[in-house]
Amino acid sequence: MFTKTKGDTQPSFNPAQDAVRGASSNPASRVGAAILCSDVESKGSINSQGALQIDGKVEGDVTAGDITIGSSGQILGEVKAETLRVKGRIVGSIRARKVELETGATVEGDIFHAALIIQPDASFEGQVRREENPLKESAPKPAAAPQPAATTTFGAPPAGNA
Repeated sequence: MFTKTKGDTQPSFNPAQDAVRGASSNPASRVGAAILCSDVESKGSINSQGALQIDGKVEGDVTAGDITIGSSGQILGEVKAETLRVKGRIVGSIRARKVELETGATVEGDIFHAALIIQPDASFEGQVRREENPLKESAPKPAAAPQPAATTTFGAPPAGNA
């Protein structure tokens, strides 16, 4: 993530290396991370067992083992991951074991998590719910049984009254 060369006093940040390091912790993704560059726009769902680095725009649901949303990245849809790091923007719900909203992140939607970290200057609007297994979708609660409506009869007077 940070490299230093002789005479270099400023560390350099490389989002691709960050995504690959995250992927290396997941045995199913030892080959490296898939990267959507900042000029990429995708419409439709993305599914991966490995790691994703998203710097472009995705309109659709995203599911992967390890996801990093770069500062220029945007997702309009549901996000599911073991580990999710957000530096960009998500409009939609999040389901992840570990969620980290980094400085500059913007999330509009509900977050279901086992662990949540929100750094200063991250923006979040929605509800948060801690769950042991946030990736397991719970079935929707059944609707309450409708109450019988009171009936009123109009017209002829009751029998026996003349």
